[in-house]
Amino acid sequence: TLKIKHNAVLGYFVEVPSRHGDALMSENSGFAHRQTLAGVVRFNSTELHEEAMRVTQAGAHALAAEASHFEDLVEQVMARKDAISTSADALARIDVAAALAERAAEGQWCRPEFTNGNVLEIIGGRHPVVESALAKSGDPFVANDCILANDERLWLVSGPNMGGKSTFLRQNALIVILAQAGSFVPATSAKLGLVDRLFSRVGASDNLARGQSTFMVEMVETAAILQQATEHSFVILDEVGRGTSTYDGLALAWAVVEAVHETNRCRCLFATHYHELTRLADRLDALSLHHVRAREWKGDLVLLHELAKGPADRSYGLAVAKLAGVPKPVLARAKSVLDKLEAGRAETGGLAAGLGDLPLFAASLEEIEETTDGLRDALADIDIDALSPRDALDQLYALKALLED
Repeated sequence: TLKIKHNAVLGYFVEVPSRHGDALMSENSGFAHRQTLAGVVRFNSTELHEEAMRVTQAGAHALAAEASHFEDLVEQVMARKDAISTSADALARIDVAAALAERAAEGQWCRPEFTNGNVLEIIGGRHPVVESALAKSGDPFVANDCILANDERLWLVSGPNMGGKSTFLRQNALIVILAQAGSFVPATSAKLGLVDRLFSRVGASDNLARGQSTFMVEMVETAAILQQATEHSFVILDEVGRGTSTYDGLALAWAVVEAVHETNRCRCLFATHYHELTRLADRLDALSLHHVRAREWKGDLVLLHELAKGPADRSYGLAVAKLAGVPKPVLARAKSVLDKLEAGRAETGGLAAGLGDLPLFAASLEEIEETTDGLRDALADIDIDALSPRDALDQLYALKALLED
């Protein structure tokens, strides 16, 4: 049996069994011996070599022709790049508009109304992604209203886990984005003033590559919000302070709420499990208390996903744990510990005992500024170039004493 094969070393060659090799070894056979292996002998011939050269050249010619055609195509495209770019932009706009129109028609979205002032009035707002996911299982989405204005620009939302707080925050942020993108929005009606920036601090995430814990990421994002948000911004904050100890977390959440209310003065939705923060409603004029409703029925927790005015009556944490399948002995032990904690809170006033005597955020800032101004003035009076090493040391001691005073 004669076979024609190819490899990277010999190129194309003729391969025959060893028993037929002697016939091709003769001088006038027209074949040149190339390699002997166990059971087979390999040969080459002039005709096969010439054919192999033509195959190789054909491949090279094909690549050259392909490169030439590609260069011609590039030249033609570049010659009409402006027309192509304009057409692509038009098609992209048509695609976006058609997709949004189709989604609006299918989901019964409404046309938002823009107005002057820092207003966010959303009636029957819905989360489009969650609503679509629930529709696949045949469950309805519970729509909720959100009305933020100058006299109620900060909503403090409390309630149990899985009650819908995070969904409520996200859906209103999505509605703002869709409205300012020129789309209809998933709501019965929507009226809003322009938002210059939208900030969100939601979810729990860490950045292991940069050595940042979940709490560090949370604080970095919160700091950016407090430094950059303006009166025309919209902010959603979900459980600020939960990544650290209870006292630290409550203190940070308390201070952040005051700062957003007094300094940033922006429209804000603030979800929290710190029931103690509800005391701020008596001190902050534009803060409004709301909660997601839940009820216990025959020992089970029923989450209604409805937003209601006022603070939550309780956290339902143990009921959520039971719903998640936590073993009964653990739940019973948690209930006994909770009873002890609640008894101690009743006697001492709880975590927020004494917080009512604190000055407001703006007043505390003035105290800090008064403390630091003296140090700043002392530093400004120092002529660094005229100081000797001994004088510099004396000045450091004086500054330290001033800071301690």
